[in-house]
Amino acid sequence: MAGALYRIPFNRPAPLGRELDYIRDAIEQGQISGDGVYTKRCHALLEQVLGARRCLLTTSATHALDLSALLLDLGPGDEVILPSFTFVSTANAVVLRGARPVFADIREDTLNLDEALLAGLVGDRTRAIFVVHYAGVSCELDPILELARAKGLRVVEDAAQALGSRYRGRPLGTLGDLGCISFHETKNVSCGEGGALVVNDAALVERAEIMREKGTNRSQFFRGQVDRYTWVDAGSSFLPSDLLAAFLFAQLQALAEVAARRRAIHERYAAGLADLERRGVVRLPRIPAHVESSYHLFYLLCEDLPTRDRLTAFLKARGIQAVFHYVPLHDSPMARRGGFAPGSLPVTERLAARLLRLPFYNALKAEEQDDVIRAIHDFYGGAGS
Repeated sequence: MAGALYRIPFNRPAPLGRELDYIRDAIEQGQISGDGVYTKRCHALLEQVLGARRCLLTTSATHALDLSALLLDLGPGDEVILPSFTFVSTANAVVLRGARPVFADIREDTLNLDEALLAGLVGDRTRAIFVVHYAGVSCELDPILELARAKGLRVVEDAAQALGSRYRGRPLGTLGDLGCISFHETKNVSCGEGGALVVNDAALVERAEIMREKGTNRSQFFRGQVDRYTWVDAGSSFLPSDLLAAFLFAQLQALAEVAARRRAIHERYAAGLADLERRGVVRLPRIPAHVESSYHLFYLLCEDLPTRDRLTAFLKARGIQAVFHYVPLHDSPMARRGGFAPGSLPVTERLAARLLRLPFYNALKAEEQDDVIRAIHDFYGGAGS
């Protein structure tokens, strides 16, 4: 059954304000290709919200990761440490440059890369660490950054789910050398397909602009810094249409409202399902006290894979779409074929098999959420039983 046929789907994107007005205005401006008026407005607003040195819209977070790998000059013989519990884009950015991903296990509590294992994974060929902030909850960045500085490694934050999240008061995406954000339709704010690269290393800003513009110095030309633009570096076309930027700008303007709404949804799930956690039949998400989450998603950790599958089918019969998440990359056909399957990563394997994501989107109604909570209680034998 397709997502659109569910009574309560996993995700339902919706406008938040003046999206259509801005799209119409972008058309009337006479430029709908990349880096138009609304792209620049998005850049400025993101830089303001994040306190970032430079933000550049991309066609996706996948492309932001690809651009990061280009900027770091990753290539054959290089190794990059990253969690196996992530979307394929994190690893593809490494593999496409000819470098080798070194998969790490995750923590039991946040499902993020286990920083205690990093030192044992760093070798002579290690060039970078790609961290992932799962569900908008930060990795333990202080020890990761400390190790990276000591070993001369670059840190890229896959903050696809983490716009608005903070680690010890600092916005995620701004602590590593580079940060990558997603505006896919499943994200808190979106434009259907889109992303952003956050450039925190001043030495990378100019080159990021060049590589994003097909390897040309076009941005410098339009700022009057050069009298013509030409091919000066490797690059590709990473610019989204200004129509997408116009849609996104309206969404970004509602970021504070979205954050409050998603926190309320998250807390309603947590309160409504707390007794099931007390009974020991599920585990709810953990958010450390020193982390502020974007509340990107809400998941349950079921007792085991068969229970998760039965619960998924039970909810489907009620018209509710709940979905699992990442299949561990280290155990994938690509990892085995590429020769970078590390053997067992026990925490990743155990938690990935138990995880079930519940419906979570900005327009989710309280009564719909209560239906989900009630159905989960019914599966486990009734509320309070």
